[in-house]
Amino acid sequence: MKAGAKKQSDAPAVTGRIIASFGRRYLVELPDATILDCVTRGKRSDLACGDCVTVSSSSPGAGVIETTVPRTTLLYRSDAYRQKLIAANVTQVIVVAATAPEIHEDLVNRCLAAAEHGGMSTLIVLNKCDLPQSAAALAGTALYTQLGYRLLTLSAKEDITPLIPHLERHVSVLVGQSGVGKSTIVNRLLPEAAARVAELSAALGSGRHTTTHAQLYHLDADSHIIDSPGMQEFGLHHLTADELAHSFVEFRPLLGECRFRNCRHLQEPGCAITAACDAGRINSRRLASYRKLAVEITHHPGWK
Repeated sequence: MKAGAKKQSDAPAVTGRIIASFGRRYLVELPDATILDCVTRGKRSDLACGDCVTVSSSSPGAGVIETTVPRTTLLYRSDAYRQKLIAANVTQVIVVAATAPEIHEDLVNRCLAAAEHGGMSTLIVLNKCDLPQSAAALAGTALYTQLGYRLLTLSAKEDITPLIPHLERHVSVLVGQSGVGKSTIVNRLLPEAAARVAELSAALGSGRHTTTHAQLYHLDADSHIIDSPGMQEFGLHHLTADELAHSFVEFRPLLGECRFRNCRHLQEPGCAITAACDAGRINSRRLASYRKLAVEITHHPGWK
């Protein structure tokens, strides 16, 4: 070794961004576009796609994650036993539904609540609008536009251009159940980039990682999109009672108006939320979704 040369393990840490995660292995992209296959020190696994981290090189093409840069946002779900991190540092959650399979309304409500709680803007995309079921599916989404949520109808396989303006200057994450077309959206936006990351993912293991773990893609220097795995459940056990109610936007003007200060808006007398639903000012399907979620997490030790 020449005098003054350093071993790779002694190289200074560099800041990069996680663009894919595989258990305790992560693909980290450096500022020069180099991608390192990284591990963490110890058994740490509290990292998400989109996290900014410092890494040190351990061997050619590989590195070790040393620290995490503080996040601006974090989208995650949880049940009574564990948390599942989805994406970090995102500015926009795109909830993707489709005319087929049938819209999973409860899942949509939970995704919206998670975004509201995390301080991220939302866009609902109704995909596969070229199918005969589109009229009925569109009618089912009316309750969201009435609440002020943005809705975009799309047929990603035919024309992806209507979505593009909504992605500008955002770090967006696509969420939704399996089969709604999230990966199709990414492939139509960036076929070459998607294929490149798919190849890297396959090199790390079985090749199934492209559909089972979140991955980040660059649209341009200021716009990025994260494709997340399909889900059927979206638990919010990490929310307190007040946080859960506040995450349903139509509840907010009425919070604090119930007869009892600790009203959970389930079956308590004098509940302002129940009265508003009875009067037609709150959608009964939304209230039922809230109550299902509230009952689900009531037994969680962190419930307050």
